[in-house]
Amino acid sequence: MFSRFISIITALFLTLPMQAQVNLDRLKGPDRPKIGLVLGGGGAKGAAEIGVLKALEEEGLEFDYIAGTSIGSILGALYSCGFRAAQLEEMFLSQSWLTLMTDRKEETNKLVENDDGVIHAFGFPIYTTAKAKKKRKKSGEESPVQGFGLNNGDKIIALFDSLTNQPDSVEFDSLPIPFRCVATDVKTQNEAILRNGSLPLAMRASMAIPGMFKPVRMKGMLLVDGGMMNNLPVDVVKDMGAEYVIAIDLTQNKHESRDFSLKEAWGIGGLIDWVVSRPDWKKYNDNVAAANLYFNPTLDYDALDFQTDKIRRMIDIGYRTAKQLLSEQ
Repeated sequence: MFSRFISIITALFLTLPMQAQVNLDRLKGPDRPKIGLVLGGGGAKGAAEIGVLKALEEEGLEFDYIAGTSIGSILGALYSCGFRAAQLEEMFLSQSWLTLMTDRKEETNKLVENDDGVIHAFGFPIYTTAKAKKKRKKSGEESPVQGFGLNNGDKIIALFDSLTNQPDSVEFDSLPIPFRCVATDVKTQNEAILRNGSLPLAMRASMAIPGMFKPVRMKGMLLVDGGMMNNLPVDVVKDMGAEYVIAIDLTQNKHESRDFSLKEAWGIGGLIDWVVSRPDWKKYNDNVAAANLYFNPTLDYDALDFQTDKIRRMIDIGYRTAKQLLSEQ
């Protein structure tokens, strides 16, 4: 009896690698389901998404639809345009993120400088004169980035424009991989799913953390970070037609859902209450449950940890997390 038990256990272990291959093979070939990729928000922690993508590419998995929020929208848009994990890793590691995030002029060492009506202190833009704003509006150069926030993000938009190399207005379904970008409309206090228009501007809108970046005016909406409403848009990619969803979630501290209207977040102290309470948790929890293959790397890092060594470690964590989970499929 004991020897028979050992034989059964041995047989089970021997079949595990074969079972993993069979499950992954179901996601390949002409008869595979339509696969949707979801990339969640999390700032610098998006480096881990690159590591997961590297592992998925090694398995030969391809995607039919992509939806992303915040940093996930940036990586998702680039992936939709043809970038792959190795190129995303090179891009992530080669940027001067402090300069990009603050629009700092690196070529200056002046204490204060007036650059055509934009006042800089130590290279950081701190004020635009009314005369300069009026001049830009009159010449048709009025920025779509307006409202309260420390940074315009002009350099980020320029980077996105150079990387995506798309027309000023494009249908996101026409990209090599159809794409959706998730933002939040301050005016209506609703989720905004961007499916056409300026791709760089949509990417910039999705990552507009309130207070840190100015909102983006687009299609009559005033857009900020999509993570306020839908930080893991599994439902969005399913609406696109995905039959099987692979989701990469950067969220570390999970919470129970609670009833809380986004409208409450716009009062004094309301935004702080929103950040603490996260009213979007119900949709988030539903989306986690709806994903077919779910990656959630453990990351002891912050959203602003863009230092090169930390980015490398997070990419590695994402890769190892994915390889481990994929070996169990």
